[in-house]
Amino acid sequence: MIPIKAVADLPKLKLPRLEGGEFYRFHTMVKPSGAQCNLDCTYCFYLHKEDLLRQPKVPRMSESLLEAHIRQYIEAHTGDQVNFSWQGGEPTLMGLDFFRRIVALQQQFRTPGQRIDNDLQTNGTLLDEEWCVFLKQHDFLVGLSVDGPAALHDLYRYSKGGKPTHERVMKAAALLHAHQVPFNALCVVNRTNARRPIDVYRFLRDQVRPRIIQFIPAVERCDFHAVAPGKWPVEALPVAQTPQARPGQPDSVVTDWSVDPEDWGYFLGRVWDEWFGKDFGRVYVDQFENVVSMMFDRGSQKCVTSQYCGKALALEHNGDLYSCDHFVYPEYRLGNIANEHEGDLAFSLRQEQFARAKSDTLPRYCRACPYLQLCWGDCPKDRFLKTPDGEPGLHYLCAGLKQFYRKALSAKGQLATRLGL
Repeated sequence: MIPIKAVADLPKLKLPRLEGGEFYRFHTMVKPSGAQCNLDCTYCFYLHKEDLLRQPKVPRMSESLLEAHIRQYIEAHTGDQVNFSWQGGEPTLMGLDFFRRIVALQQQFRTPGQRIDNDLQTNGTLLDEEWCVFLKQHDFLVGLSVDGPAALHDLYRYSKGGKPTHERVMKAAALLHAHQVPFNALCVVNRTNARRPIDVYRFLRDQVRPRIIQFIPAVERCDFHAVAPGKWPVEALPVAQTPQARPGQPDSVVTDWSVDPEDWGYFLGRVWDEWFGKDFGRVYVDQFENVVSMMFDRGSQKCVTSQYCGKALALEHNGDLYSCDHFVYPEYRLGNIANEHEGDLAFSLRQEQFARAKSDTLPRYCRACPYLQLCWGDCPKDRFLKTPDGEPGLHYLCAGLKQFYRKALSAKGQLATRLGL
């Protein structure tokens, strides 16, 4: 670990001043316990960082590094709101006292009139009454991971000892409701639950009852433990919709649990029909709200569908800052906040180049697509297919995304009427 300096000796912010009401804003997802987790989910994209980054057996962010992050993060935001995100691994392994210290430091360093918000992504298994009292008292927004009914959830989400976790997660949901802690449900859509979209959606809507439903497609290349996104051998990329570009094949480019592109389109389409027919204006599904926003030129609400990325970084327990949560590989390490100010790293030339590469590297096939402005090639992490004419850089889920966008656009007239546009 890089030794932390005294706070007075930490790097000073060098960002130039902004004029005319402009302001700096970015988002850092903090991993205070590194990749450590009390679960052993099959599809986890982060557990392998323990070996890849050579993390200690029990990685923990020190108080001095925590203080450095909070001070630098607040200094680098010139707007009236700063959002802190805590993830992992499993961040609740840090214990409540660590989070109490977070709140105290935020109050110490906040500027007059500045609003501080916190969100916490958790598997929920360690939440109890004391945790919920704290989360409510300090207005934390919680993200709770749940993949649908027990049979679907427990298929991939289990403890280190291989025990199911669904019952414990539902107890956490009940506790959050009892204490009126706002929470979102984060559902990973994998190769199995993608084929039961209505069962998953209705369970989340009726049983979990979160503030927002978030669907995240499970997609990882077979070599994701060792090969960083964008660093794969281009000549070996499969062409879209060939057997190698789908899960379950002996020579597939993706893991067996990755969602099939066609199933992703089917899943979103079936849930959209249920939501649009019964729950529009009542249930918040982030993918649907996002596509509606983009459809009517109100901009993207998600980085994956923005023309440029780069404003969502990841901070490891030892102070190393990376370009993105899904790019925590040595090739995408920007520096360490003990040596360089977090704001300067976030707005560095290297990070700007990372951000612009999303648009600059789009293949011709994407640039000519009628859905380009709803998609912008989606997340660069998953752009590891070749287009039908052999150009690299096509998103793995392209076929399914097209299915969904076609369905959503067919409802644009009805949406305009309902929205009064």
